[in-house]
Amino acid sequence: MDAAGVRTLASDLPREPGVYQFLEGNSVLYVGKAVNLRDRVRSYADPRSDRVRRMVGRAEDVDVAVTDTETQALLLEANLIKRHQPTYNVRLKDDKSYPLVQLTDHAFPRIEITRDPAEGATVYGPFTNKGEVETVVKALRETYGLRGCSAYKFRNRERACIDFDIGLCSAPCVGEIDEAGYGADVTSAKRLFEGETGALADPLRRAMERAATDREFERAANLRDRLETVEAFHGTGGEAVRMADEAEEAVDVLGVALEGDAATVARLHSDRGKLVDRTRHSVVAPEAEDRIAAILAAFIPQYYAERSLPDALLLPEDPGDEDLSAWLAAEGVAMRVPGAGREARLVDLALKNAHRYAGETDELAALGDALGIDRPSRIEGFDVSHAQGKAVVGSDVTFVDGTPEKADYRRKKLEEGNDDYARMAALIRWRATRALDGRDDRPDPDLLLIDGGEGQLNAALDALEGTGWDVPAISLAKREEVVVTPDGTYDWAHDAPQLHLLQRIRDEAHRFAVQYHQTLRDDVSTVLEDVDGIGPSLSRRLLRRFGSVENVRAASVEELQSVPGVGRGTAQTLADRL
Repeated sequence: MDAAGVRTLASDLPREPGVYQFLEGNSVLYVGKAVNLRDRVRSYADPRSDRVRRMVGRAEDVDVAVTDTETQALLLEANLIKRHQPTYNVRLKDDKSYPLVQLTDHAFPRIEITRDPAEGATVYGPFTNKGEVETVVKALRETYGLRGCSAYKFRNRERACIDFDIGLCSAPCVGEIDEAGYGADVTSAKRLFEGETGALADPLRRAMERAATDREFERAANLRDRLETVEAFHGTGGEAVRMADEAEEAVDVLGVALEGDAATVARLHSDRGKLVDRTRHSVVAPEAEDRIAAILAAFIPQYYAERSLPDALLLPEDPGDEDLSAWLAAEGVAMRVPGAGREARLVDLALKNAHRYAGETDELAALGDALGIDRPSRIEGFDVSHAQGKAVVGSDVTFVDGTPEKADYRRKKLEEGNDDYARMAALIRWRATRALDGRDDRPDPDLLLIDGGEGQLNAALDALEGTGWDVPAISLAKREEVVVTPDGTYDWAHDAPQLHLLQRIRDEAHRFAVQYHQTLRDDVSTVLEDVDGIGPSLSRRLLRRFGSVENVRAASVEELQSVPGVGRGTAQTLADRL
């Protein structure tokens, strides 16, 4: 696209805030935000750098999205950068994104919170506080009966589901409401998201007053809390606002180190004056006039998607982004570039952390290269644990950019049985089904890591094929430390960085599964503790030795005596009582 083409295209754009995308075919080259879309896009007719000139030269079209506020433009920009990973943007390599609310393009639309809207859906947002959006969506469903189920569950129902019984849905699936009536309720929900707070606040207030009159004070208090959330919803763009005079308990400190086209951002987290957490993040950092400022301006809104904002951010330099500054100010976050004192020492420590890791091998890139796939920034690890087929559990741990994302850990109690392959297939089928039905609020991973060998991997692959969930999977066996893939095996050197990464994920999945399994076994141990002379400690030793209560029951007196702390008298009592 030449300068004349940019000016011609810009002349048709609105003078409103929003987000623009430079496109090459179906590929997104660059995403930017603007207070005035027409003026901002027109400025690309005279590129400020060689990098921008190359981008404009490749571009074939510009797509725009108008937003209500400049803050929404900032958040939408972050979402689009994460989704499309444009070549010419500074990009944080993780999968977090801001939640949106969509009403699907069906005769009876579904309302849901999502990060990946369906084609044709009516979409609102983005929002930074998912908890508040969940409160509003639940209140909308209770007030207007909008369905939240997937298309699969909606089709071919013969009777209404539990959502109808508890007042969350008007059951259009079985004809409890016709299309016209349901459409009117959908319109009311749209009015709320389009700025008419009373569309939900008024019925909530009436319900609260009725509950108070009927002396249902707990319900009235619950409705009051929801009403306050709804009434504040548009005042803050659906985002939580921190009081400006609140003490700064949570403080994040960022440092940036550059290494060629890549950068490392180190984050230190201080809680009540004590450093309690340290993380580091890889960032793609194309050319820019002030690369550190550009990286910070891109990193902050992308990183804090779905993460709690701190009370203060300490930075090595000002990002120089007015929209970012306005957003942080509205959130009650103080942003400072300290020059001296303790805060300056914290920034210096963050910079040292960033430089320490800047030259390290990128394990994820090495893994991608070794497997012949794109860099898998988000990996989920799976393991199954049980004792002789009893208390069977599965773990699902998540690593983002090589570090554990514990908020995204999940665990599953599985059907009892001694078939490890069947249990692994059930675990993967559970994860895949939840993803396909939209019941799992996590992004799809780039790679699945199965704890085990060829048998466990084949069971997982069968489950993936059966559900249609298209995610690559590999396994790592414990003894041989050999990586098994659908195309063959890899026996990497013991010091290979990609092997170390997989070992960390495999070991964490194993730890998390065993921890949950032990919890269930401890619950079972109360049966043993009913026996005179058997306390919690001895009960756990018995279960560790025999694996289950059934096996304890089947053991002989002599076998029971082999457990430390079990004398002949206790062993005989156990045999008699069980």
